[in-house]
Amino acid sequence: MASKEYGVNLDALDQLVKELNQVLKDMGGPKDKAKNQTYLPDGALGKGFDERGKLHNAHNEMKDFIQNQIVDKIEGLVDDFGKKSQKTKDAYADAEHDNTMK
Repeated sequence: MASKEYGVNLDALDQLVKELNQVLKDMGGPKDKAKNQTYLPDGALGKGFDERGKLHNAHNEMKDFIQNQIVDKIEGLVDDFGKKSQKTKDAYADAEHDNTMK
């Protein structure tokens, strides 16, 4: 029975890492908007009515949720996958280098 060899396309892994790093750079826009461009001053919704405080608090809670539960988690996931992809690529490149030296 003939043995089957499996190959890993190191260029494809390298391209994946580059694209994931670009995604992380691109995440700066949404992250900045979620953090800095959704500020709502305390009196912006008016004054003297009961719902004003509830609306202001709801805005702040949603802002925090978008920043911490959505944008930061997506960014962390992409970063983790990129780092693991880089480690995988490096390990295969090292193994390929070791095999060519034998």
